Amino acid sequence: MSDKTKKIIIFDDDEDILSICSYILEEQGWEVHTFTDCNNITEKVAGISPDVILMDNWIPDAGGIIATQTLKKEETLKNIPVVYFSANSDIQLLADHAGAETFLAKPFDLEELERVINSVLLKN
Repeated sequence: MSDKTKKIIIFDDDEDILSICSYILEEQGWEVHTFTDCNNITEKVAGISPDVILMDNWIPDAGGIIATQTLKKEETLKNIPVVYFSANSDIQLLADHAGAETFLAKPFDLEELERVINSVLLKN
């Protein structure tokens, strides 16, 4: 285990997804923070300064696209990789529009979750 614990924020209003993802990632040594809305998103993210953010498309209130765009406008937060996740068939377009680094289609399997998170960590 490295001296610095990796931190991740998951924005999703689906409690099942939050609990499954939290469980898996905590098992791998992540410090997991979850939010069921994206209100005051810059304060939430700045307070934690995560290594990665998982962003749901349908997060209340503003939605994932606006939430991600808001983060990408902030000089201090814009380099945090955002993984956009959604069950929408046009998720790649949504992720590109939001300015996210990559995306994960729902439903996803846990290997895929790990692979996507690790891929953005390596790029950073």
